[in-house]
Order: sequence, then structure tokens, then C-alpha cells
Amino acid sequence: MKNWFPKGFFSRNETLVAVVIIGFCIIATISDPLFFSVTTLSDLLRASIVMGILAVAVMLVLVSGGIDVSFTAIAVFAMYSSTLIALSIWPEMPWYIIFAISISIGAALGAINGILIAGFGLPTLIVTLGTLSIFRGFLLTFIGSERISALPPEMREFSRMMIARGTTESGNFYSLPWAFAALILVIALTWFILQKTMLGRAIFAIGGSHESARRIGINVKATQFFIYVYVGMLAGLAGIIFGSMGRMADPFSLVGWELSVIAAVVLGGARLIGGYGTLTGTLLGVALIVLVQNSLIVIGIPSTWQSVTIGVLILVGTGLPAYQAKRAAAKSA
Repeated sequence: MKNWFPKGFFSRNETLVAVVIIGFCIIATISDPLFFSVTTLSDLLRASIVMGILAVAVMLVLVSGGIDVSFTAIAVFAMYSSTLIALSIWPEMPWYIIFAISISIGAALGAINGILIAGFGLPTLIVTLGTLSIFRGFLLTFIGSERISALPPEMREFSRMMIARGTTESGNFYSLPWAFAALILVIALTWFILQKTMLGRAIFAIGGSHESARRIGINVKATQFFIYVYVGMLAGLAGIIFGSMGRMADPFSLVGWELSVIAAVVLGGARLIGGYGTLTGTLLGVALIVLVQNSLIVIGIPSTWQSVTIGVLILVGTGLPAYQAKRAAAKSA
């Protein structure tokens, strides 16, 4: 009988996550027949935009063998600062200029991480834990701690720009904002970098082994610096989209998102030791986390169990492949 699937297909994280997503959707649809609808799908896609952009950034870091937990602080810092700059200098500033400012601020903060990690060789977790506190503390102390609901008009206008909108036959409203296009562009750009450039090969190489990468002529420090600047740029973009869609610049927003975003990437198959990660797996991980965060109540599970569910998914998603790899190594020994 012909084998329609590649070897190891059913043991890959991507396949396991896809199966869990399908099972979750079936259970939710049985619990509530209206779950599988255009309205639900549009809500889930909206909820995936910011988390998806941040997850792509985190995946890049994990592939390189590092870890970054400061991306939420960068996102909020960039969003809040760019909003204040627009309100102070030019309240009618076009949204794309405000976005460019936020991305630039994110890149500058990411460069700080890059200098400390690539330039001084400090551990990635320690550096980003430190900058997480520094960025957030500096924002609240010196820039502002008040929620800004009167956003620049162009930011509010951006939140109303829709790819599709309408009302279902049952009277439920659905919409998909143009912000979703930003996620598509980020995915496309990151895929091109990883799959079609020497820089992408260098990122995978240093994730496998810094020393081996150096021996084959890869500039490890320059590659690491690029990674953290790029992560900062994506965080700045995610932050300004979050503020625009929420129609509020809140300096306390996105706190605690680190676990959910990293969980999505790890569930998608990215290895904490580096060297492996896929955009497909990352997006499936995001889809699963968004489903858990937004739909537990539908299948009768209290929302207070959200963290427990995510924790269990992380343990299963990382533990099962590790167990399979251990068994495979034992058989080959």
C-alpha cells in the first residue's frame, strides 16, 4: 500500500497540534453548533494578529538558540511612546508614519538587546529578563503611566479599515481588519529571510552550534544583532496594532503575554536548544492558544483554567517529542 505521508509525519509537532485543533473544534461545535461560524472565525483571526506577529519574532530567536522575554515590554514601550509623539507633535499624523515611528523605536530597543548579547556575549535569558524590567520601568517612570483613550484620529481610522465585514443570516456581525494583512506580510518576509537568504541559513546554523557556525565563516555576532533588531521591529509593529485595534494606549497592556506566545512557538515544534522551527508550526501553535484563550467557556471549562490548560499543552507538546526522540536514540544505540 502506497504511503501518502512522509516518514515521521504523525510524530511531528505540527501534525499533533493540528489534530488537537481539529478535536477542539469538533468538541466546541458539539457543545455549541454556532461555534463553527463566520463570526467565530473572524473573531479568532482578529485575536491571532498581535500574538501571531509576536510568535514569529520569538520563533526566530528560538531557532537561533536564544530566548527573548522582553518583546512585550518593547511592544508596549514603542506603542505608547509613538502615540505620545504623534499627539505632541502632529495629532493628525498619518497612521503609517505613527507605525513607522513605533517600528523604529522597537528596533532601537531590540538593538540594545543585540548589543548586550552579540557584543558582550551575555546570556540571552538574563539579558532579556533584565531589559524587560528596565524598558517597562523606564516607560512608567519617565514617559507615562496614564491610559490614553484619545488616540490620534488616524490610529482610530486604521482600526476601522476592514478587509471584510457584514452580518450573517442569524444577525451576527463579523469583520476582518486590514491589520490582518500586517501578519501576512510579516509571515511572508520572515519566510523569505529564513528560506531564501544566506542570513536565514546563518540563523539556523548558529542555532545548531555557534562554534560550528564560526568555523564555516558565519559572522555570528552580526547575525545575532540582526535577530534582536528584527524582533524589536516586529514587537513595535505588534504593539502599535494592539493599541490601534484596542483604541487605547495602555502602558500596562500585554503583561503576561510572554508565556502564551512562547507556548505557541514551542507547541509548534521550535526547540528551546535552537536549530529548528517552522512558520507553519508556529502559526498552528498560535491558533491553538487563541482557541484555548477564547473558546474554553464554549465547551464548559471555566476561563480560570486557561493557564492550567496552556501549561498542560506545553508539557505535552514538548514532552512527547522529547520522549519519542529518546526512544529513537535508544533503539539506534
